[in-house]
Amino acid sequence: MARPLSPQTITVVKATVPALEQYGPLITETMYRRLFRDDHIAALFNQANQQKGTQRLALAQAVLAYARNIENLPALGAAVERIAQKHIGYAILPEHYPFVGEALLGAIEEVLGDAATPEILAAWGEAYWFLADLLIAREATIRASIAAQRGGWTDWRRFRVAERQVEAEGIVSFLLRPEDGCPVVTHRPGQYLTLRFDAAGLPGVKRNYSISSTPGDESYRITVKREADGEASTFLHDHAPVGTVLETTPPAGDFHLADNPPRPVVLLSGGVGLTPLVSMLELLARQHRDVPVHYVHGTRSPAHHALARQVQDAADRHGNIVVSTFYESGADISAHPGRISMDWLRINVPLTEADIYLCGPRPFLRYFVAGLREAGVPADRIHYEFFGPADEQLAA
Repeated sequence: MARPLSPQTITVVKATVPALEQYGPLITETMYRRLFRDDHIAALFNQANQQKGTQRLALAQAVLAYARNIENLPALGAAVERIAQKHIGYAILPEHYPFVGEALLGAIEEVLGDAATPEILAAWGEAYWFLADLLIAREATIRASIAAQRGGWTDWRRFRVAERQVEAEGIVSFLLRPEDGCPVVTHRPGQYLTLRFDAAGLPGVKRNYSISSTPGDESYRITVKREADGEASTFLHDHAPVGTVLETTPPAGDFHLADNPPRPVVLLSGGVGLTPLVSMLELLARQHRDVPVHYVHGTRSPAHHALARQVQDAADRHGNIVVSTFYESGADISAHPGRISMDWLRINVPLTEADIYLCGPRPFLRYFVAGLREAGVPADRIHYEFFGPADEQLAA
């Protein structure tokens, strides 16, 4: 258990909040520059986020939130869990933490100059290792739990593309089976895989993809939309035939269906954001037929609607799932025209009685997370997933 922070450290860290508000992004940019001098540490990160600049901004916000809540750390519990899950996906280990701590303190000193007094550096050193120890302990617990399960593993494991299936315009599913032929750990619906493309001939590329298949112990399925500037998605669509080897860490993520849903469930998705929700829907149809479910999905047109048949089949098996679909164009009598709106949800879905799981593009999430809260849905019943380092900004 981590030793409590000293009162002196708490006071000093709180006093640095104004400096972090002004210089936070520059500090994290400097930190990553210093950190990536070491090639083996740089290789741990998703460099696409670095190139876009989103990672340094997200980390700057996280550091600022830590400083602001240094006296109320339970308020950061959800953020700590999400970071720990990401670290499981990227195979971050305890021996990597000293590199980050050294780079962070070096960046604070470099950016703040004479203002970075020995007292400030000592306080931030203590604060960093307090948080690092919490993460290391949580990550050890997660890894031990995964390893104890049938099919569990804790590092990178080789999988082969066993099947490819075109699901809609620009969307393809890939069935992944372990190369060693052994079982895989059963994922929790909503979780994702972190893929590494080195073995496929795309070194240094890592991406997170939600698992869209029914939980099982033989394989995983991911369903991938081709992105215009997506290096990984383009590679999968154009250069990953059956037999292609990809590596993945175990399923991870704190966004998942409750083990025993205590109330009605609303699944709300936009575009390819349906992938984790389809996995949830499959488990609900298999194991929770007493739980009322509303599945609401919006996409561009029927041609862009992936996994539609699988959704309807699950609804038919369950018997108490209401499926509502919205098409921006080309709608027919089976779907609503236009986009999903909060007004429509208020009338047609039991918002205040249900747990709501949502996934989709950032504007979609920003609109609905804010709208659901305004509609009176308690924050602990709004569960969402977004791939990228700035997801915590959505509900700000």
